[in-house]
Amino acid sequence: MIKIQQNPNSNILYTIAIKKLNQADYERLLPKVENLIQQYGKVRWYFEMEDFDGWTLEALWSDIKFDFKHRNDFEKIVTVGRKDWMDWMTQLMKPFTNAEIRFFELEEQAAAREWIKE
Repeated sequence: MIKIQQNPNSNILYTIAIKKLNQADYERLLPKVENLIQQYGKVRWYFEMEDFDGWTLEALWSDIKFDFKHRNDFEKIVTVGRKDWMDWMTQLMKPFTNAEIRFFELEEQAAAREWIKE
């Protein structure tokens, strides 16, 4: 499941992924991201993982295709989650985008929200 919140009059999108993301989550999310890209050119994305279990295969494929298509459309991306594998995922994303990317642990949510706004 994914919770989506857009900051009004801003290119910042806040998402919280809970458990496993599926194709229905991406069908809700991707049009919102594409709308922000059309409106602002570049997007800042706060992506928090709460008790996150990854993606279904179909959702992962949608994510990969979207990331490749829009690799130059992100200004900043912050991932917030458990250190054990999220820091690794953040490093994995770097070659696929020109965005500035940072990882914060769940306890650092406030700092992550500030960083995405700077």
